[in-house]
Amino acid sequence: MQRTRFGDMACSIARTLDVIGEPWSPLILRNVYVGINRFEQMQESLGISRKVLTERLKWLTEQQVLTRRQYSERPPRYEYVLTERGTELCDLLMVMVRWGDRWLAGEAGPPVLYRHHACGRISHVEPRCSECGEPMRATDLDVLPGPGLA
Repeated sequence: MQRTRFGDMACSIARTLDVIGEPWSPLILRNVYVGINRFEQMQESLGISRKVLTERLKWLTEQQVLTRRQYSERPPRYEYVLTERGTELCDLLMVMVRWGDRWLAGEAGPPVLYRHHACGRISHVEPRCSECGEPMRATDLDVLPGPGLA
């Protein structure tokens, strides 16, 4: 079955989904972000088939989200590292974490906590306006046509 391609749509959400919309991709990014960056580690951690993991890692590398770095010459072995694009996608995942923690964590609470380097406190990501710094929610916005709209 051929995967639907969204990359050619004039929509930033669709284009992003084209890169990481397959369900394993965000989980692979999460693993690399927290230091689980070798194939065997990822395969064991996720319980994903070797074939699917190979395909996803190849795709994420082609999309310049991950890069391979050799850590052993004999035998040749590689680990995966986030690129600048990949690191920025982790910012997106942090917004997903906040939503999941709020709406799906249940009585047990969030499975992971995040400590902010700058202040040392446990916190969460909250989108803010890049111009005025105020919190930014979907209900605070108007959606206008942009220059890339065909």
